Amino acid sequence: MTFSHSRECENVIFVYIFKFAVIAWGWWGGYNLAMKKAYFAGGCFWGLEELFRTQPGIVDITAGYTGGENDNPTYEDHEGHAEALEIVYDPSVTSYKKLLDFFFQIHNPTTLNQQGNDRGTSYRSAIFYQNDEELNEAKDFIDIVNKSGRWSDPVVTILESFTIFWRAEEYHQDYLQKNPGGYTCHAIYFDSYLK
Repeated sequence: MTFSHSRECENVIFVYIFKFAVIAWGWWGGYNLAMKKAYFAGGCFWGLEELFRTQPGIVDITAGYTGGENDNPTYEDHEGHAEALEIVYDPSVTSYKKLLDFFFQIHNPTTLNQQGNDRGTSYRSAIFYQNDEELNEAKDFIDIVNKSGRWSDPVVTILESFTIFWRAEEYHQDYLQKNPGGYTCHAIYFDSYLK
């Protein structure tokens, strides 16, 4: 065997060992490869984050901005962006449908560009879908919510194609954990729509 063949064999062996390690341990970039992400907006991200953190299967939550026009948005400059959450979840414990169910329990999806005292497109109710499966599940769930009769007005939640998520400033992360009793307009208004 020549030197070049020996080097090729070493490279092939390395690739197989690396693939085995990734599959065996299932970790890459700090998250299990099987983890999924979901993106929701429903008013100020503080209250949404605080309630979602209690749900089974939630691995991580990041407050941020999405759906807008400018890159690197900030709280002072996020034109068109919604205050949103990036939710990392374990699909072996929960599902996208269960996340949708909880999302519609904890905010008012019938008020256009408003939650509580917060008004403007930053506070819109929106689901940022990543694929057709999420889009269809979101459409189906909006039908479930409308047919439930729990709200006196129809759902105005916007379905927007996900593009990019921008992490919000550090003081917004885990805000209500750092500031117990801080402002929130979110609560668990209803039990599951899936019962």
